Amino acid sequence: MLEEFKKFALKGNVLDLAVGVIIGGAFGKIVTSLVNDVIMPIIGLIVGKVNFTALEYVISTKGNEPIIVRYGEFIQSAIDFLIIAFSIFMFIKFIGSFKKKELEVPEKPPEPTKEELLLGEIRDILKQGKEA
Repeated sequence: MLEEFKKFALKGNVLDLAVGVIIGGAFGKIVTSLVNDVIMPIIGLIVGKVNFTALEYVISTKGNEPIIVRYGEFIQSAIDFLIIAFSIFMFIKFIGSFKKKELEVPEKPPEPTKEELLLGEIRDILKQGKEA
């Protein structure tokens, strides 16, 4: 069982997936910081000095603690998701263009040798002799 797990864990696809998950996690943190620390403050300034993390709706309940709906943080998370999804789309498109170029280059068949040309002529003569 240990040998089977070793074969499974060391396959190229599993290692590629592990590297992708690690890089994706780090990329997600970078994009989250970009959204929270750069993009949202600029958008907040443009729309009238709005701090999106402070946007919330409070639903008061009788006798209980109020329910707080933090829709500003949801907006930030949605923008975060859109940037990550767009970046992944562009990356896949970029990689796809390389694969497309690999597929488009057809390998030219080798030119027939003199012997092959001569054998082809002999074959054609023999075919003509049988038909006559």
